[in-house]
Parts: sequence; structure tokens; C-alpha cells
Amino acid sequence: MSWSHASPSPRPLTRITPGAPSFGGYLDPLALARHLWWHRELIRQFTRREVEGRYRGSFLGLFWSFLQPLALLAVFTFVTGVVFRARWPGSSHNGLADVALLLFCGLVAFNILGECLSRAGGLVLSVPSYVKKVVFPLEVLPVAVLGSALFHGLASLLVLLVCNLLLRGSLPWTVALLPLAVAPLVFLTLGLTWLLASLGVFLRDLGYVVPLALQVLFFATPIIYPVESVPAPFRGAMRLNPLASSVESFRRLIFQGVPPEWSALLTWALLTFAFMLFGYAWFMKSKKGFADVM
Repeated sequence: MSWSHASPSPRPLTRITPGAPSFGGYLDPLALARHLWWHRELIRQFTRREVEGRYRGSFLGLFWSFLQPLALLAVFTFVTGVVFRARWPGSSHNGLADVALLLFCGLVAFNILGECLSRAGGLVLSVPSYVKKVVFPLEVLPVAVLGSALFHGLASLLVLLVCNLLLRGSLPWTVALLPLAVAPLVFLTLGLTWLLASLGVFLRDLGYVVPLALQVLFFATPIIYPVESVPAPFRGAMRLNPLASSVESFRRLIFQGVPPEWSALLTWALLTFAFMLFGYAWFMKSKKGFADVM
């Protein structure tokens, strides 16, 4: 008599997959830094694609990054100095070129924010294949857009510094502090870009709201006028505008040779950094629903 021993059926395996972190889990700055560092090569490639894609097929290529701010500076010089004969309180020369450079300085800061926000609402919508077909870290897209905006902002800033050097004969030492002044602007821009990129998937009206909001922000920020010209009752409200703080810090460092107001700079840096973490956490928690509405 032969005995046949049936092999026991294998037990079903239980796969334990870690759940997505809670909203508070995404607010860890160290985890965010590690996450972006892990995808640093992908961010670099997409940033380069953003920069090169803007001028692909053009004859002058990346030279437009310097030609555009030069042309814009010439237009500002003519309009503000010749047409409006504008004067700037506290300016050392108060001449035509001096006023134009002060205005252009504010425009450099605004363009970094405006370039990112104008694209944020449709950023995820423009890459449906990344959302539906492949596993792709969508959160790197706003970082790449910010990298492109910073590249063009740096080109404009170099034009501004060279023109200021030619006008005054030297640059103040406080120019070395510009990275500290630009930090709150970077935090604010990245947080808003993450937030709007997520909301743009669910609220298609953002394509109309954001351009209008940018126009309001442009005139509510002392870019084409000095903050001293604002009536005293409204100056307190203007201090609540983080972009106004960045514009004034840029002008203090580049033209006045005066260090920034450290208390105000530190306050805005902490607030905008916290907002950046909030925008990232919002994006990460909401991105699992992108495929359902696209």
C-alpha cells in the first residue's frame, strides 16, 4: 500500500504596504529635503528642459534670456524717465537711468513669482500621461518651473548689476547678501506653485483667477512706485505683502548698500517656509485624486 502525501497548499501571502503619510507627516522639512535630494537628477533634467524649451527653434537661443531684460530695461527707462519724468525719493542720482534701474529691480522679483504662478494652474493638466500611465513624482514639476524662473531671474539680475556698476562705478558689499533676501521669495513661490498646481486639477477656473490676481498684486506692490508715496494709513497693509518685503530688500542691498531689516527678513523667511511646507503637504495628499478627474 502506497501512501501519497499531498503537499500542503501554500498560504496566501499578505503584502503589507506602508500607507501614505498623514498631512502632518509631509510637514517634516528634513523629509522634504531628502525627497527632493533623491530626485535631484530628475529636477535638474526638467529644469534644463524648461529653460531650453522656451527658446527651442529660435535663432538666438539662450541669448534671449539676456536680451529680453535689456529690452525691458530700455522701455522702462523711456516710459518712466522721459514720458512720466518720474523721480525716486532717496535716490543718490535721481536721474533717468537711476529711476529705471530701481523700477527694474522690483520687476525682477515680481517676474520670478509671476512666471511660476502663471503656469501653476495648468502644470499637472499639461502632463496627463505622467498622471495616468506611469509612476512619476509629480511634485518635482513645480520645483523645475521655479528653477527655470530663477535662471531667468538671475539673467535679469546680472543685467541689473552690470548696469548699476556702469552707472555708479562700484557695487556695494551688501550685494553678497542677496541670496538671503531671495530666500523668502523662493519659499513663497514654491509653496504657491505646489498649492495652485494641485487646485488647478480640480478647479479649472484658476486659469482666469490667477492672471487677474497677478495684475492686482503687481499694482499692490511698490514696483513702479516708491513705498514712500503710499499714504501712511495704507503702509501698514502693504507690510503684509511678502513680495513688497522682497522688493524693498532687493533695493536696499543693491542701491542703498544697507543690510536688510533682519527682524522683518527672519519673520518673512519663517512664515514663507511654513507656507512652503503647507503647499507641499497639500499637493502630496491631493495628488492621489488627480487621475480620477483627468
